[in-house]
Amino acid sequence: RFNWSELVPLRLWGRTLGLQTESSHFLLEGMPFRIFGGSVHYFRVPREYWEDRMLKMKACGLNTLTTYVPWNLHEPARGKFDFSRNLDLEAFLSLAAKIGLWVILRPGPYICSEWDLGGLPSWLLQDPEMQLRTTYKGFTEAVDAYFDHLMPIVVPLQASTICHPLCPQYKKGGPIIAVQVENEYGSYAKDPNYMNYVKMALLSRGIVEMLMTSDNKNGLSFGFVEGALATVNFQKLEPGILKYLDTVQRDQPKMVMEYWTGWFDNWGGPHYVFDADEMVNTVASILKLGASINLYMFHGGTNFGFMSGALEADEYKSDVTSYDYDAVLTEAGDYTSKFFKLRQLFSMIIGQPLPLPPMIESKASYGAILLHQYISLWDVIPSLLQPVKSEFPVNMENLNLNDSSGQSYGYVLYETVIFGGGHLHSRDHIRDRAQVFVNTMYVGELDYNTVELSLPEGQGFRQLRLLVENRGRVNYGLALNEQRKGLIGDIFLNKTPLRNFKIYSLEMKPGFMKSLRHVAGWSAVPDYFVGPAFFRGRLWIEHQPQDTFLKLQASPFSIAFCQERSGWEKGVVFVNSRNLGRYWKIGPQETLYLPAPWLWKGSNEIIIFEERTAGRIIQSVDIPYLGRTQYVD
Repeated sequence: RFNWSELVPLRLWGRTLGLQTESSHFLLEGMPFRIFGGSVHYFRVPREYWEDRMLKMKACGLNTLTTYVPWNLHEPARGKFDFSRNLDLEAFLSLAAKIGLWVILRPGPYICSEWDLGGLPSWLLQDPEMQLRTTYKGFTEAVDAYFDHLMPIVVPLQASTICHPLCPQYKKGGPIIAVQVENEYGSYAKDPNYMNYVKMALLSRGIVEMLMTSDNKNGLSFGFVEGALATVNFQKLEPGILKYLDTVQRDQPKMVMEYWTGWFDNWGGPHYVFDADEMVNTVASILKLGASINLYMFHGGTNFGFMSGALEADEYKSDVTSYDYDAVLTEAGDYTSKFFKLRQLFSMIIGQPLPLPPMIESKASYGAILLHQYISLWDVIPSLLQPVKSEFPVNMENLNLNDSSGQSYGYVLYETVIFGGGHLHSRDHIRDRAQVFVNTMYVGELDYNTVELSLPEGQGFRQLRLLVENRGRVNYGLALNEQRKGLIGDIFLNKTPLRNFKIYSLEMKPGFMKSLRHVAGWSAVPDYFVGPAFFRGRLWIEHQPQDTFLKLQASPFSIAFCQERSGWEKGVVFVNSRNLGRYWKIGPQETLYLPAPWLWKGSNEIIIFEERTAGRIIQSVDIPYLGRTQYVD
């Protein structure tokens, strides 16, 4: 039995020891300690809900919160840093201390996490020679500049009160008891000097807490760095997997940094679930072996906007918007059977009464929402967008935009003039998916699998338009250096490379969405329309807003109204200029989570960018639908 009621951050001001190891055990302030952790990412959860998720962690019996830090959100353009609002890391960590949770911080610079480019900013790829996650000078200089801004926030929030010359005001302990060096580097391992570089980058900037590494079994020996505690990641407790840590380090505490409570989903696949009883039984077995554990994820949240990542093994597969993960809490923060089974397990081990679980917030079903106006993308372009002109195609990262940091996310429209039709071939230079138009006539799509199209013959000069979507950069594996998006090389018509492009950036940032309201040309939605276009409607809320889920499918009314309008196909939803994320009829995800703090009492503007065939109505429902389920093997 463990009674850690006194081992909480606010009761230990003035402490000096922090987290230590003694043989195969952890000590916190000299007392035996086990890490019962859970992952919650502040950047995937509305700030207004941070406290609720942390209180639920405490009620489950956890004592430690772990979070990644996404470089690409904190430095969206080179040299432009953002630690405000939902990215206020200091506020998040301070709240954890107030709630009574210790913190294991995972600052990267690479985080994986099914997040675009594993959290690395896309502007790094402007350098054609860039070698990510190595000691390549262009990479380490960027990491150093980022850490120079990040670490002054982190260092004062460490648990130990060791004075450091870089932080003389550092007098009281904070919640951070450990800091992870990079992330799963053993699965990458391109530079034997890199992990030591990251370790020293942390130490030289004032990190004094215990350092850790995190790898799967096969990557342990390659991801280990001297002076850090190696931890392991898995879902199935294979015989001897914890003892395998002894091959890297002897006589040290055992810790599972990522015990995967569920799994993530890709577009076109199933919604993965992991059996609750199997999960809890495995957690119990890990704890019986004397190990510490971190539940990845305790609460997954949402890949709002364009931030979801992708896999590229046999083929490219992009991740869905939801990061529900079949975790302990749902995407909206509600309890699952996993929560109550884990709460029972941890309460038996701790031997002390746990806090009562907070009440769940009710969800709203606001019913059908009519999208009554639309404007074609072709009408928006001359009003809001200025093109980049280039003889050759330019990938989005190298467009001269955003203080020379390029375009990171969204769509790019490439226009050029052609005479006649013929055979269009991409030479596999589309990243990731292009709709092809002659003038405004849709011709077809090009992607990884379809690399050629026939263009119809016509009279005179015509515009060839390629609307290219960045569906998400790969976040894991050896292909990180090849994640440039848009057109990454020449496109050929009748074996001749196309030249003289007008290139329009469609990143769809909040400023663009607000400007869209005032563009002339909005009109009533006709009975039949084919995109790309923006559609606009209003959600009226009489009382205090509640969480809801937007379902992009035809209602019985709309089906009766127009049989051929069977629903929305593929695009992005914006509510009050906030990007909820992508939808796609191939599934599995069918609802988008809309948190109450993003809604207003009264009128709420909903804009949908639909690439192809639009519906007329969307549904606000009180229950999410994440698709057909398949159990994780």
